[in-house]
Amino acid sequence: MTSISFAQDASQMMTDNTSTEKELLRAAQRFDPKALAQIYDLYSPELYRYAARFLGDVCVAEDCVAETFSRLLKAIRAKRGPKDYLKAYLYRIAHNWIADYYRRAPEVVELKETHPDSNNNAPEQEASLRIRQAQVRRAMQQLTPDQQQVIALKYLEGWKNEEIARAVKKPVGAVKSLQHRALAQLKKHLERNDHDQPNS
Repeated sequence: MTSISFAQDASQMMTDNTSTEKELLRAAQRFDPKALAQIYDLYSPELYRYAARFLGDVCVAEDCVAETFSRLLKAIRAKRGPKDYLKAYLYRIAHNWIADYYRRAPEVVELKETHPDSNNNAPEQEASLRIRQAQVRRAMQQLTPDQQQVIALKYLEGWKNEEIARAVKKPVGAVKSLQHRALAQLKKHLERNDHDQPNS
């Protein structure tokens, strides 16, 4: 079995079987290097993607992922780590780090990420896409932290409402309410932005 297929199998087991996640957490609480490496391998790519979408800067997103796992290790060492729902716990740490980052540096971070196929787009299309991404990011920053997290997990990460409820520590009904209000606010901010743009 290749390492890639092993990682895929492990990821599927973690998704399908909560007890497997608890077993992995128990091993991590003993600072088992294999369990800690498996946790990192399973969750770091999606946490990086999540952070990059919020931050628009790949280097800062890398810092976020590194700090997320550092905080997990500190929590485990202090016997305050998660007892279950590891994925939700990690996303909560990452989201808190992102919120702290924007509090420390309130200016809008311009979109710097590059995509392998970006050179195939016409310059006008690429510029328009980047402007729209920056507008959406600014609109997201107008939402409350809970609204931001719900929207990101639901529409960027594809989580189900039950998973989001565990991550934000709220009932499913509250998650649906946050989602509804957040979408209404985003629509309002983006429409206002479109209205304020000078006609070309």
